[in-house]
Amino acid sequence: MVDIFSKREGPRLEDVKAKRLLSENAGTIRKLADQISNGGFSKMRADQARRKQEPKPEGLIIHDMNARVSSETPEPYVKVSLNNRVVLVDKSTGRQMQLLGEIRGNFMSKYFVLATKDNGFLSPLEDDMLAALAHLEGADLTGDFTDSDLAQALEDLIVPRGE
Repeated sequence: MVDIFSKREGPRLEDVKAKRLLSENAGTIRKLADQISNGGFSKMRADQARRKQEPKPEGLIIHDMNARVSSETPEPYVKVSLNNRVVLVDKSTGRQMQLLGEIRGNFMSKYFVLATKDNGFLSPLEDDMLAALAHLEGADLTGDFTDSDLAQALEDLIVPRGE
């Protein structure tokens, strides 16, 4: 003889009775839990509810970094970053438009190198820009010619001035 056990549809009768007993006595259970925990149970539930709420932007300053730019035409300028990269940047978006090169050397002697394959750059300058900036390749940065002077010289050569 073989007994066949099959799973019934829906919840078991014992589970239904237990859930009904808990839901009918939920208030009493909460009071007992608060009494045993000295109010900690209600505090824990309130903290959980507070964490599930969406944050409210009251008193906060929110910056939307994906906001549309007011100007359709880029406003380029040359910037020397903290890691000595020399880049062409758009003023309105702050995005890099072109890597021009970098400042290499140590604290005693610094010099400018253009972004070319020979100098180890993966995205070299285009030929027309390289021709316009070639005289600045290897320019020494000293007290008389600083990195801000280099940025201004590059900007004067690259950025068109509206007149």
